[in-house]
Amino acid sequence: MELFLCLIGGAVGGNAAGGVMKNASVGLIGNSIAGIVGGGLGGQVLTMLGAGGLGAMAGGGDIGAIVGALAAGGAGGGAVVISLGVIKKVFVR
Repeated sequence: MELFLCLIGGAVGGNAAGGVMKNASVGLIGNSIAGIVGGGLGGQVLTMLGAGGLGAMAGGGDIGAIVGALAAGGAGGGAVVISLGVIKKVFVR
């Protein structure tokens, strides 16, 4: 369940990052795919670090764990989209 929430949060975070930083955007589909990948990675990294309360999802699914999973996914998705935008800017002139 938490992985699904991280993926959803990643897609939203990726599109939000692409919308805010127009020069980092890789298009709607690109932002969504990069956000989903980043959301999955971000959620897994924060779970391994013990941050965000993602491990609590298996026990009861309280609102704090749900918000934590969405935030972790959104942060990871946004980071990947911004990274791809910077890479695109460097290599495509």
